[in-house]
Amino acid sequence: MDMTTCLKSLLLAVHQYRDGRTAQNAAQLQRLVEEVSGLKCDQLLSSGQVMPRECVRGLVELSGNPNTSPTLTSSIISLLSQLACDDDSLEILNSRYNLTSTLASVVHCHSATPGEPLVLQLLQKLTYNTRVFQSTNYIHELVAFLITNIQSDNDDIIMPCLGLMVNLCRDNRSVQRHIKSLDHVKPFYRTLINFLAHNSLTVVVFTLSILASLTLNEKVGEKLFDATNIHQTFQLVFNIIVNGDGTLTRKYSVDLLVDLLKNPKIAEYLTRYQHFSACVSKVLGLLQSKDPDSAAKVLELLLAMCSVSGLRPLLCEVVFRPVAGHKLGGAGHSRRGGGADDGRKAESGLSLVKWLSSPVEGAECCSLQTLQLLNELLEEALGSDSVSECVLGFVEMLLPVLLGLLRGLDPSQGDAHLRKHCHRVTHVTSLLLVLCAEDSTRSLVSRQVSAQLGLSQVESLLSLACNPSGSDSDLSQVCADALLKTLELMSKLRQQVKDMETSFYRMLQDQRIVTPLSLALTSHHRERVQTGLSLLFEASPLPDFPSLVLGESMAANNAYRQREAELSVKRVAVQEVPPSSILDCSSGSSRSIHSLVDKIQNGLELQEHQKDSHVSQIIDVYEQKLSAFASKETRLQDLLEAKALALSQADRLIAQYLFERAQAEAEACKLGSLLKEAERRREDLQGELSNQVQEVALAKADIEELLHHNARLQQDSDTHQDLKGVYNALLNRFNESERLLKELQTAHISLTKQSDALRRNHEALQLQHQKTASGLEEREEEIRSLRSDLQQKNSDIAGLRGELRAEEEKLQEKDRERRELEETVDALRKELNKTEQARKEASIKASSLEMQKSTLEMKLKQKEDELSKHSSMIAMIHSLSSGKMKSDVNLSL
Repeated sequence: MDMTTCLKSLLLAVHQYRDGRTAQNAAQLQRLVEEVSGLKCDQLLSSGQVMPRECVRGLVELSGNPNTSPTLTSSIISLLSQLACDDDSLEILNSRYNLTSTLASVVHCHSATPGEPLVLQLLQKLTYNTRVFQSTNYIHELVAFLITNIQSDNDDIIMPCLGLMVNLCRDNRSVQRHIKSLDHVKPFYRTLINFLAHNSLTVVVFTLSILASLTLNEKVGEKLFDATNIHQTFQLVFNIIVNGDGTLTRKYSVDLLVDLLKNPKIAEYLTRYQHFSACVSKVLGLLQSKDPDSAAKVLELLLAMCSVSGLRPLLCEVVFRPVAGHKLGGAGHSRRGGGADDGRKAESGLSLVKWLSSPVEGAECCSLQTLQLLNELLEEALGSDSVSECVLGFVEMLLPVLLGLLRGLDPSQGDAHLRKHCHRVTHVTSLLLVLCAEDSTRSLVSRQVSAQLGLSQVESLLSLACNPSGSDSDLSQVCADALLKTLELMSKLRQQVKDMETSFYRMLQDQRIVTPLSLALTSHHRERVQTGLSLLFEASPLPDFPSLVLGESMAANNAYRQREAELSVKRVAVQEVPPSSILDCSSGSSRSIHSLVDKIQNGLELQEHQKDSHVSQIIDVYEQKLSAFASKETRLQDLLEAKALALSQADRLIAQYLFERAQAEAEACKLGSLLKEAERRREDLQGELSNQVQEVALAKADIEELLHHNARLQQDSDTHQDLKGVYNALLNRFNESERLLKELQTAHISLTKQSDALRRNHEALQLQHQKTASGLEEREEEIRSLRSDLQQKNSDIAGLRGELRAEEEKLQEKDRERRELEETVDALRKELNKTEQARKEASIKASSLEMQKSTLEMKLKQKEDELSKHSSMIAMIHSLSSGKMKSDVNLSL
């Protein structure tokens, strides 16, 4: 069977079982419930069809009835668990059918049935991020049941009980006060503290969440979350977020950390946490997955961290600095990185940008959260004294993605698509407005945005704001917000972008601008009113601005809101009873039908009584009866036509009654939600009042600390100015040194060439000196040989003189021999003189060569001294310029 047939059969079976609680009807209803459970029930409640909602209404009534069999109740709860598959269905089950109260009664009445964990899991789904008021039926019994079972030894039921207790206690002061007022709360605390050593990370997270909700501002909480334990708690929670057992554990871990950040003392502890940047980098790594639920919780955590002023600069370092490392080669590390690798850091900012335009189903919420996160982080980064290059690089990478999000409007896809697109345009233009607040980023935006883009956006949004499909006022308001943000962006860029000013003033004079501008000026939101006033200030001097039409539209909006307020008060008194005209008409028609039947029966009885009359009288009677029957037939036909008309009128009245009943139910749900909201606000205001008393005391200490911090900042500012002057002086010296380095490099090259030439001359002179020294040694040997010869000859002369004296007697006899000997002596003397002269000349040459050698050595020494001086100067210059060319100078030397 298809879904429609199954639902019709199920609705009929519900009515039959309600009228007669027999075993046959119960079996048939359970069979139909199981058949519907086997079909695809995704988004069945959120589809807006009447048949599923009527079936669910009957099933909820049966499940809340104590007389319903436990088996049938379990089957119904299983079907309801399948129907609660998305946020819209959970909201419908909570607001329209009050399923939380019904399930609490089921737990109270059937606490010993096997289907109890299924009821608790469904309750955990329904109560997640939903406040349950203390006035809800059976809420006290449910809390007592949870506390009892948490302290039991049944491991199968402890985890769902802990999860449900987390939902009931979170941000719910009434339930917290009720639990604290119980007599057995201390054993309950001891049981929870023992659970902190449990093997399951999910149980540990649930336990920490309950303790944080119940004891954070008490002595027990101060001991659990003091300065000595909080860092271990941070490490545990971050580890569970990154390496958790699944999406459920990660979701509750994020909620726990968000709740802890609401405490100023714990938020201050987190700013001083040593491994914060490394943990955030790992958490940002989760964004690389394609799971939109995990990404949404991670972005929720980052947005909660942005609410802490001390964490925003650290988040900027983690998100923006890695992009600079990815772009500029990875120079530098995060101040609190703690060893996270550069590859993971380089993906932190990029993963955020990828979620802006992710094609994954269900990523629209993640895209809006990413835009809000980037809005917070860029506002913090651009609010500093100087914008770093890494932020500018990130903005330059981000702008094409943002401008791509402004496209993709298709009115034919329905109101849901239009609402998503308008929300996206509002967030994107808000982020672009943040970027336009600083000159450097405004120039980047002005280079990417064109006047045609702004004009096309305004035209499309104007067509939506003035001609919304159907009567959806919320869609008109969303379109108006996106339109006003776009006009505000055009106003910011009108001086930087060509033709933007002309397009901006042309749009302000368009008659269609009246509707969104009047909605903004009559809004309850301060930001909308301020935006509308700024645009009105720009538009009022223009000649064609429709100021009168704007005033009438504002008056009409105020009158409409006043009328809505009056009608909402009147609709409270509407009772679910049919109109009296329907009852009168139906009773009148019933009386006419009964009278007609009586008349026919009376006519037949009269005809039977006249059987014994005469034939003529019988004929007359029959003729009269025939004429009576003819008249009765015509009258009956008239009555039938009147009845048909009455039935058609009754159908119209029944349809009108059903419509009014639906309106009354909607108004009742609205009033119920308003009542819940008012009670929630009252509890919030009561809690805020107690918090304000504590914050007043903390504010004085904060003021004194801020004064000291301001003095320190002033000292840092003076130091910064001094350092800036020293930096400028060093920069000038560096430039001068660089100029001198270039001059000395050229001088060094020329001196190197001269040194090479001198080295070659020195080698040549050394060779010449060696040759001269060898020649000198040869001459000295010759002189020594000549001196030996001279001594020999002197000895010979002495012998000859002795012989001469001995033989003087023989002189005469030997005159001829003497003359020959004298001639020989004269010749020898001449040769001796020549040899002496040659010796003198050789000694003169040797002395001149020694003088030349000494002069060359002196010159060589002078050159070496000059080279050493130049080398020392070059080494000094190279040491000033980080010693990059020291090795080259040493090699040249």
